[in-house]
Amino acid sequence: MTQLVECIPNFSDARRPKVIEKIKQAIQSVPDILVLDQHSDLDHNRTVFTFLGPPQQVETAAFNAIAVAAQHINLDKHTGEHPRIGAADVVPFVPISEVNMKECVDMAKRLGRRVGEELNIPVYLYEEAAQRPDRKNLENIRRGQYETLKTEITNPDRRPDFGPLELGTAGATVIGARSPLIAYNIYLTTDDVSIAQKISKAVRHSSGGLRFVKAMGIMVDGRAQVSMNLTNFRKTPVARVVEFVRREAKRYGAAIHHSELVGLIPQDALNNAAVWYTQLGDFKSDQILESRIYETLSENKNDTLDSFLDRLASKAPVPGGGSAAANTAASAAALVAMVSRLTIGRKKYAEVEPLMQNNLIQAEELRSQLALAVEEDAAAFTSYMTALKMPKDFPSQIAERTAAIQRGTEDSIAVPLFVAQSCVQVLELALQAASLGNVNAITDAGTAGCLALAALQSAGMNVKINLQSLKDEKHAQQYSNQLSEHEKEAQRLQEELHMIVKERANIDLLP
Repeated sequence: MTQLVECIPNFSDARRPKVIEKIKQAIQSVPDILVLDQHSDLDHNRTVFTFLGPPQQVETAAFNAIAVAAQHINLDKHTGEHPRIGAADVVPFVPISEVNMKECVDMAKRLGRRVGEELNIPVYLYEEAAQRPDRKNLENIRRGQYETLKTEITNPDRRPDFGPLELGTAGATVIGARSPLIAYNIYLTTDDVSIAQKISKAVRHSSGGLRFVKAMGIMVDGRAQVSMNLTNFRKTPVARVVEFVRREAKRYGAAIHHSELVGLIPQDALNNAAVWYTQLGDFKSDQILESRIYETLSENKNDTLDSFLDRLASKAPVPGGGSAAANTAASAAALVAMVSRLTIGRKKYAEVEPLMQNNLIQAEELRSQLALAVEEDAAAFTSYMTALKMPKDFPSQIAERTAAIQRGTEDSIAVPLFVAQSCVQVLELALQAASLGNVNAITDAGTAGCLALAALQSAGMNVKINLQSLKDEKHAQQYSNQLSEHEKEAQRLQEELHMIVKERANIDLLP
């Protein structure tokens, strides 16, 4: 399975759509990042994004978003119902797949240090990343909000973990690692905010209420609201919280008007609530129709690599050698990423960690691009074959067919030429991984170089065969020259890689 981390950053703005869009673009600018949700509340004047991706990319996207928020959000001018101390107020990382909590804690620490040093923003670590017991809970850090923190930040108990001992207009940022939580708000049939505050005090764990519930009472849209974070829905189910609030509201002559989610909720949380209210006995999650369909489809679906190899082995003309070259190059980039990850975080390689972090980012970007090139190569050849089948009964049809064939030929050259160029970049990264990376993984770096060279040679053959069909001799010569440059550079890099592997591991890459 792929390594996946979820990030749910909270920004202190919701009333300026252009600012929110800039923050969103900063997140989406990082390859392999998926924005799953965006929730803006005008009364809170707060926007919450939920995005997902590989750890390194998520960390980069979070930094980009914090930087943009700091540029465009001025806390001196900010008003809203929700407590806050920063433009990028809180940035939690949540482990989702093939990532543990410690790795998310390490992400929080790295990001915190970078934000403090590069953006000059004070940073506090919270939840599992907290460096002090009293900072585990977010409400302790946000005590008094931005306005109070401005005067107290130099106090020993309020000094940040990273960054300066003063607040700029971007305020401070709280960064951490935690388990999934549910941001859940209940609106009451009253405009008396004191009732919501009394209910919040009764339901929250810190005041003697339900475990794993954080709550506060505020006024939103003219209604009193009990705003909550449910930090463990399995031990304190949503239904139990709802009924607690309902019972407390009744004491004050009020009731629940409606509720809302901020962000996303695990399916199991909704299943548990449905089971509780319908009083279903012996319920199993696979009794849900959609769940059974998804599970069955997943079981019957071939593994992606097996599926590609089956298609490659079939009698169909696509995918062919060009797609295989792109797939091999993507594998080479993946190996570079692996070596980088095996180096990052090791004390022995602390001095080269920034370089390996950059190596990892570039390798993952190349891997994504080359994975797309697998299908792009097949699509280009399919377009060429389609053009060959166009009618040629009349001069106009002949001209149209000829133009389409040449377009298909150009595309069939452009994709493998891009793959060849990317292979040179992969070789450069493999060389750096072999030179500076974890010596225990040096053969993986060497393998990455060998695969990249093989992929370039394979892609080169596709370029050369298609150049023979290109009528534009000037363009054909340009493409040929570009390929020759890539081949020469790749050979040079491979020879250098051979020397490094020989020097560090006493292994010959070349016969």
